[in-house]
Amino acid sequence: MRGFVLAALVGLSLSQPGLAADPSDSPPSLDGQIQDLKQEVLKLNRELFALEEELLYPASTQVSVFLSLDVGGTFALDSVQLKIDDKIVTNYLYTERELEAFRRGGVQRLYMGNLKAGRHEVVALFVGQGPAGRDYRRGANLALDKGVGPAYLELKITDKTSKQQPEFVIKEWE
Repeated sequence: MRGFVLAALVGLSLSQPGLAADPSDSPPSLDGQIQDLKQEVLKLNRELFALEEELLYPASTQVSVFLSLDVGGTFALDSVQLKIDDKIVTNYLYTERELEAFRRGGVQRLYMGNLKAGRHEVVALFVGQGPAGRDYRRGANLALDKGVGPAYLELKITDKTSKQQPEFVIKEWE
């Protein structure tokens, strides 16, 4: 605070006597300065997040896995486990609120990581309640030929009304 008062006094001593200060030359209010700083911090945070994403997950090795549900009454999801090359990369247990978001068309980014180019095996294990309230534990797999660019995979759970069973699929987005 002393520095601010000193700067104000120095500014006053340098002005010519008898001249009124122009209001447009007055420093912005403290609230204005705080808001400006907040905006700068938010901008820097966005730039740092983008840089971190670029450094941690370069486009040449990036793999992202998304989950979507298109189910009615044949399956109620409890959890998903994702393995890539026999290594568990994520386990996720769902809340009722998250399941409701899926029912409204939501999609979840389940995993984002790095994979070198080449052949990889992706396995997803789905646990939940199937038809007639039976416990369900089903899997789906995909042999992925990862190229140089990013890979995007979708784990999709759909109703097979003809069979009264849920269907579990992993597909690669083009």
